[in-house]
Amino acid sequence: MAPQEKNYNKTLIACYLGFVTQAITANFAPLLFLTFKDIYRVSLEQIALIPFTFYLTQLFVDLAATKYADKIGYRTCVVVSQVISALGLALMIILPDLLSSPFTGIIISVVLYAVGSGLIEVLVSPVVEACPFKNKDGMMSLLHSFYCWGAVAVILGSTLFFALFGVENWKILALIWAIIPFINTFNFLTCPIERLPECNEGNSTRKLLRLPLFWLLVLLMICAGASEATMAQWSSAFTESALGVSKAVGDLAGPCLFAAFMGISRLLYGKMSERLDLVKTMFLSGVLCAICYFVASLAPLPLIALAGCAFCGLAVGIMWPGSLSISAQKCPLGGTALFAFLALAGDLGATLSPTMVGYISEMANGDLKAGLLVASAFPILLVLILLRIKRVKSPAPVAERQ
Repeated sequence: MAPQEKNYNKTLIACYLGFVTQAITANFAPLLFLTFKDIYRVSLEQIALIPFTFYLTQLFVDLAATKYADKIGYRTCVVVSQVISALGLALMIILPDLLSSPFTGIIISVVLYAVGSGLIEVLVSPVVEACPFKNKDGMMSLLHSFYCWGAVAVILGSTLFFALFGVENWKILALIWAIIPFINTFNFLTCPIERLPECNEGNSTRKLLRLPLFWLLVLLMICAGASEATMAQWSSAFTESALGVSKAVGDLAGPCLFAAFMGISRLLYGKMSERLDLVKTMFLSGVLCAICYFVASLAPLPLIALAGCAFCGLAVGIMWPGSLSISAQKCPLGGTALFAFLALAGDLGATLSPTMVGYISEMANGDLKAGLLVASAFPILLVLILLRIKRVKSPAPVAERQ
C-alpha cells in the first residue's frame, strides 16, 4: 500500500483513546481511596503509597523506554500498553478479595496499569510525530487534549455512576473503564504506524546527552510537568479547604474544572496553531500560569482563589505538548530516546513538585496556599528557560558535525 493511501486518521483515533486510557488509570483509583479505606481497612499511610507507586512505576518505564522502545518497536509497545492497562483495571476488581492482603492486590493492579500508562506517555506522542501531518504543533496539542477530556469523563462519569448506583458497585464501573483500552488494542493492531529516525540514524543517546540544548529542554519539561501536576493534584483539597465543601463537590469544582480548562486550551491551540508562534504562546502561558498561582495562593476571597485554580488549567494546557513540539523541532534526530527522556523529565516534575507542596504546606501548619506560592517558581523558571531556548540554534545532526 502506498504511503498516501494509509489511513492515518485511524492512527490518530487510537492515540486519542490511548490518552483517554492514561486519564482513566491516573484518575479512577484516587476517587476510590476512601472506599478502599472502608472496605479493605487500608490505612491512610498505605493509601498515600498508591499514587506514589503509580508515578514511580511510570518513571521506571520512561527510563527503560529510552533504551528498549526502539528495539521492541512502536506497535508492540503501544499494543502492550493497552492490554496491560485493561488487565490492571480488571485485576483491581479481583485481586484485593483474592489475596490475603487486599492492599497487595491493589498495588499489583496499580503497577500493571502504571506500566501501561508509562508506555502510552512515551510512545503515543512519537507515533503522532512520525505521521505525515503538516501541522505537527496543532496535532500534538489536540492529541494531549484527550487526556484532559478523559480526566473530565472519568471524574464526571464516576461521580454520576456513584450517585445513581452507589459507590459499593465500583467494581462494575472499573470493568466499564477497562473496556476502553481493551477495544483500543485492536485499533493499534491495525492502524498504520511510522517510525521516527532511530538513534543509530541520527543522534545516539550518548551524544544526545552531551548537547547543552537537550538539558535545557529537559528542564523545560520538568517545569511543564510540575506546573501542571501541582495544581491538578492539589486543586481538590484546596477547593475543599478554601470553600468548605464536600469531597464530591471538591472533585468537580477543583480537578474536573481544571482539566476542562486545560482541555479547552489544548483544543484551541490545536485549531489555531498555524497562526501562532509556539515559543511566544508558551511564554505567555508561563506568565499566566505564574499569575494564577499567585492568585490562588494570595487572593483573600475563596472564590477568586478557585478562579486562579481553574484558569491555571487554561495556562498549563499548552506546556506539556508544547515542550514536546519545541524539543522535536530543536532536536529533530533525537528519535524515541528524546521523547522517553522528556516523558521521564515531565513525570519527575509531576512527582517532585506536588510532594514539595505537601511538605511546605505541612510546615506552614497545613496552609496549602504557602505550598502553592512556592510552586509558582516552576512557571517562572519555564519562562526564563524559553527566553534562553529562543536564542539557541538547533544543533546540526551529529553525523554532519563529525
